[in-house]
Amino acid sequence: MNSPVTLITGAVGNLGFATAQTFQTAGHRTVLVDRSPDRLAHAFPGLVASAHHLLAGGVDLADPAALDRLVETVLARFGRVDILVHTVGAWRGGKPVHETDLTDWDFLLSVNLRTTLLCCRAVIPPMLRQQRGRIITVASRDGLAGSAGFAAYSASKSAVLRLNEALADELKASNLNVNCVLPSTLDTPQNRAAMPDADFRKWIEPAAVAEVMLFLASDAARAITGAALPVYGKG
Repeated sequence: MNSPVTLITGAVGNLGFATAQTFQTAGHRTVLVDRSPDRLAHAFPGLVASAHHLLAGGVDLADPAALDRLVETVLARFGRVDILVHTVGAWRGGKPVHETDLTDWDFLLSVNLRTTLLCCRAVIPPMLRQQRGRIITVASRDGLAGSAGFAAYSASKSAVLRLNEALADELKASNLNVNCVLPSTLDTPQNRAAMPDADFRKWIEPAAVAEVMLFLASDAARAITGAALPVYGKG
């Protein structure tokens, strides 16, 4: 089976789950990653014994050694890693800068920036050996500009954008494309519960974001690198 090997982080989350389904439907072999050792088997029971997919639970994406072990496992299983889709992220906000607890800053910078950085660092060496690869990360429209109450989140996602640009410039000569998507508010059960008075019609479905990422992973996007694609829906 010569279909691409795609590593998808946060595969049990709303966006990660939709991404896994989208890439699998397109014929990709997938490595599904989650920090819990158990949730993947419940979310993807049909893949537990699959020869073409790998469930990688119990992986701490903030730990470079854990990511090195993950990539070693993927290479031992499939011999290559073609695409990284990093969907892990978190949101906190609502307070002004001088009232925001520093633990919230540390949390958002770790989840949104550190995990993105470490996942990219882990897959780049085998992609360089292959002289081919696709890296797709998730920033946010809020990373384009700061607003009151959301400084920590905006700063962490803005850093993802700058990382995306720098990596794309570093790797473009080696046939590695690095791009990110900028979703607006995702239409998820959690967001609906948190913002019950919002106009859900303006929110973007996770599957729609996943389809954009599938395009970025495809040969049709071979000339695109360093891009930050807005995925705003009607918002």
